[in-house]
Amino acid sequence: MIEKLESIEAKYEQMTADMADPAVQADNAKFRTLSKGVSEMQELVDRFRDYKNIAAQIAATEEMLKDPDMRELAQEEMNELTRRRDALLAEIKVLLVPKDPNDAKNIILEIRAGTGGDEAALFASDLFRMYSRYAERNGWKVEVLSLSDSGVGGTKEVIAVITGKNVYSRLKYESGVHRVQRVPATEASGRIHTSTATVAIMPEAEEVDIQINEKDLRIDTFCSSGPGGQSVNTTYSAVRITHIPTNTVVSQQDEKSQVKNRAKAMKVLRSRLYDMEMQKQQDAIAKDRRSQVGTGERSEKIRTYNFKENRVTDHRVGFTMHQLDAALEGELGDLIDAAVTHFTSEKLKEATAAETSA
Repeated sequence: MIEKLESIEAKYEQMTADMADPAVQADNAKFRTLSKGVSEMQELVDRFRDYKNIAAQIAATEEMLKDPDMRELAQEEMNELTRRRDALLAEIKVLLVPKDPNDAKNIILEIRAGTGGDEAALFASDLFRMYSRYAERNGWKVEVLSLSDSGVGGTKEVIAVITGKNVYSRLKYESGVHRVQRVPATEASGRIHTSTATVAIMPEAEEVDIQINEKDLRIDTFCSSGPGGQSVNTTYSAVRITHIPTNTVVSQQDEKSQVKNRAKAMKVLRSRLYDMEMQKQQDAIAKDRRSQVGTGERSEKIRTYNFKENRVTDHRVGFTMHQLDAALEGELGDLIDAAVTHFTSEKLKEATAAETSA
């Protein structure tokens, strides 16, 4: 590992030197590429240099341990230096895990009511509010692309784009089936009702990420339905796009403009097709099971929200917090940190095993 880190440091120093070259500075594209590479390596190189500094201090302290008069003081210092060295090594191992190229992307968030009727729709609405509040806390922007109400204050389906810094890196493990256990307001007997909603987190795909052939699309227009003013049911502003090769269908009717609805529908379609390609790659890597790392397993229940116990449990990582009320207000930091830490550790194990076998 040390040899690998030394190689990365040498590459970092070479790229930094190249950026000071006037010829490189005159080439905007090359300078941007080098600047991005240096930025990506910066934290790892800084931690490695800290590690080398600590290692040098440990070597000097080992000499002090040989002096009987200095041994007690030196041992205390050695204990602290060893602790800091081990902590740095742990950080470095995590930083060596290959970065997910989608981590810096914005996301398309899709939440759908699952089993449980009206209660499932109410829960889907709660989840969307929860993620919206979490986005606000992080300074992210939430834009609703499509919303289908249940008629009882709930949400059948909502599709939104969340934009900001490293949104996908924080929310990518939220995909899956979310289960709620609570007494519905309409339940006279006070029985606990169990219902579900599904959450899908997809990195927002640009045209450069996924190429769509216009010949593969069938585009239908129709009159909007539901609230929306005088244009509803009078103009063909709603758009339905079908990607024929995959039979993926996206509908959009929230805007009064057909052009705007088509643009929003294409944004969702690109992200869905990109997500499908990502999952194909994951399936190829793990033939017997779909990896949680990278896309999030959607076929299994990932989390339970129990109102009676004020509890949220993430079943994948074995993490429980008894602040459900706070979580629903967007205080998801501990839950998300637990998932990110767990799956980063899994990726680290895979990377270590791959290096060992090689």
